[in-house]
Amino acid sequence: MSDTVTLTIDGQKVTVPAGTTILNAAAKLGIEIPVICYHPHLTANGLCRICSVDTGGRLQAAACVTACSEGMEVNTQCDDVMRSRKTILELLASTVDLHEAPEILTLMESYDADGQRFVDSEKRTAPIYDDNPFYLRDYNQCINCWRCVQVCADDAQYAFALNFDGRAYHTQIGTFMGDGMMDTTCVFCGQCVGVCPTGALKPKRQALLELGENPDEIFFQTRGGRKRRKGKNND
Repeated sequence: MSDTVTLTIDGQKVTVPAGTTILNAAAKLGIEIPVICYHPHLTANGLCRICSVDTGGRLQAAACVTACSEGMEVNTQCDDVMRSRKTILELLASTVDLHEAPEILTLMESYDADGQRFVDSEKRTAPIYDDNPFYLRDYNQCINCWRCVQVCADDAQYAFALNFDGRAYHTQIGTFMGDGMMDTTCVFCGQCVGVCPTGALKPKRQALLELGENPDEIFFQTRGGRKRRKGKNND
């Protein structure tokens, strides 16, 4: 078996090591494929599908997880692909609060996506979890990209404090038995906050400053000045 494969992406031939994903092969040619759930330092899962491309098959392929094959012909810009990406963005906007997701908002503008296309859709709603001194969890802004789960698990921290909770449309990120973060295996390293693309996870200090809190009082509010209930809190 050859150690390399040669394929064509948007009319350009490229030879890459076997096992290289379409996303990385395209990058070698200077072709940028949009991503949302993908993060270069985390395991790719192809959840959001915004990176889907046409490979000549019946279904579009997620470029972040699909390995290149010999003779493959990939189109990253055809009408069907562009339409699919636009629809994905419109569906996200119809159910999730994206006002603090600048990268996604930029994509929506690039693809001329209409955030009001599905006006009768049901918004995903969740309480704001204010259960620790370090960060807030606002899953109204969560797109279930899985980045926080992976960085907390064996991609980096090995704490396993976060995972998916619920099923189908009602799936969201949660903790074991719904416990507050102080009662989980979380070590408050902040890596989940760092990889979140939407503002669903936000440092407590930043949130308080945005609310206009006096910086001199923030220490009091984030270091035990207010005794918080375990678990969910909308204060």
